Amino acid sequence: MAQVTIGDLRDRAALDAALKDMGAVFYIAPAFIPGEADVGKNVVEAAIDAGVRRFAFSAVIHPVLSDLVNHVAKVPVEEAVLTSGLEYTFPHPARYFQNYAAFWPKVVKEGVLAEPWSSETRFSLVDYRDVAEVAAIALTEERLLFGTFELCAPGQLNRLDVAALMSDVLGRKIRERRDPDVLGDVPQGLRAMFDHYDHHGLLGNPLTLRAILGREPRRPRARPSRPLPSGSP
Repeated sequence: MAQVTIGDLRDRAALDAALKDMGAVFYIAPAFIPGEADVGKNVVEAAIDAGVRRFAFSAVIHPVLSDLVNHVAKVPVEEAVLTSGLEYTFPHPARYFQNYAAFWPKVVKEGVLAEPWSSETRFSLVDYRDVAEVAAIALTEERLLFGTFELCAPGQLNRLDVAALMSDVLGRKIRERRDPDVLGDVPQGLRAMFDHYDHHGLLGNPLTLRAILGREPRRPRARPSRPLPSGSP
């Protein structure tokens, strides 16, 4: 049975109502929510008070990057979970393939993939469906308990690579360019993230995700995944 509760994460009464009779929680912080660390710590406190037993917190790859506010804000929440007495799992996903959905209509219309950082910057990526599968394992099985897991698909792509993939899918040339204003007026935290991306990538290793799933992680263009052969890492 599925049930939906709508509320404000900053409203303790709404949290208490949502967590009532819950045995396990998968928490994802809204992107760049003001006071993200405090919001997350309050969610942990509410989970404890509600009698939740297991807590999976979707953090982010490399939460130690202090110049990225959306990364470093995850650290106090992890600390709150670690000292909570809850069973826990910390997925650390890379950037999502699904982020390109926001650009896709414009790419199709204009034939250009524009992002506000260098075309040379390389990223490890991950399909959110694989992250969701890891979350389901974390909440329903024992094998990921008390672990921190970097979640990345194979490959490290820059915008030139992604534009080439889009060209292949659409059957026509997709150009790429750096456009600092492509997203318009954005919060300072996002601007700081773009500046970081202009000089540094976010790179990870697919070994952990492959081992958890028991198959190859999804790639930007891939046939349905098959289980790994017996004995594979």
